[in-house]
Amino acid sequence: MSEKVVWHQDDEFWTEMAPFMFDQDAWEKSPVQLSRALDLMKIETEASILDLACGPGRHSLELARRGFQVTGVDRTASYLEEARGRANLEDLAIEFVQEDMRRFVRPDAYDGALSLFTSFGFFELPSDNQQVLLNVYWSLKKGGVFIIDLIGREVLARIFQPRDWREIEGMLLLVDRLVERNWTIMRNRQILIKDNKRTEFTITHWLYSGAELVELLKESGFKSVELYGDLNGAPYDHVAERLIAVARK
Repeated sequence: MSEKVVWHQDDEFWTEMAPFMFDQDAWEKSPVQLSRALDLMKIETEASILDLACGPGRHSLELARRGFQVTGVDRTASYLEEARGRANLEDLAIEFVQEDMRRFVRPDAYDGALSLFTSFGFFELPSDNQQVLLNVYWSLKKGGVFIIDLIGREVLARIFQPRDWREIEGMLLLVDRLVERNWTIMRNRQILIKDNKRTEFTITHWLYSGAELVELLKESGFKSVELYGDLNGAPYDHVAERLIAVARK
C-alpha cells in the first residue's frame, strides 16, 4: 500500500482549490495589498524581494511591475507555470523557483521577504515551521525585513465559524472546521463538488497567537518584531482582522 501524501504535498489539492484561493477578486486586490505591505516594511524600490509561497504570482508580478528584483518560490509546478506565463506576457524579469520552503535558503541575498495569505504554519512538526523562519532570516541581508500575514488565534476565536460554503463557476466548496490540541491546530475538512464529482481533502495548520509568533521570530534571530491587526497598520487588538508581523534582521 502506498503511503498517503501529506495534504500540502498533494498537487491535486492545490490544483482543485486554485479557483477559490485565486479568484478574480483576489487578483484585483493584490496591488492594494502589496502597497500596504510595502508601506509597513519601509522598503525601497529596486530592492531584492523573496516572495515565499508565491502561488501563481499575484504579488511577485506586482513587485516586478514596480521595479523590484523578485524571486518567487513555491512547491506547486502548475502555479509556477501560470506565474511564468503571466510574467512572459508582460515581459517581466522574475525568477521563479520550485522548492519546499523548508529547504529554500540563499544566505544574505534579499532586502525583504513576504509570506502573505496565511502561507506559514503548514507543517506538522514545529521544528519544520521554525526552519522556514530560519531560512528566511538567513536569506535576508543585514537590516532586511520580513512581513508575515496570518489569521491569528485571537482573531479566529472571535470570528470562528464551524462550517460554511462557497460557490464559484458552478463549483461548490463545503468547509467543516475543528479546533484541536488546545487551540493550537485547525483541522479543515473540505468537500469539493465539481462536475457531479465529490472530492474531499483534510488540511491542518498551526494557530499562533501574537505573542507566540513574536517569540518564534525572535528565536529565529530577528532583532525586532512589530505586530499589526491588518495591512493598514492598525493595532493588533480585540478588533484585529489579521495577524501581521514585521520582523527586522
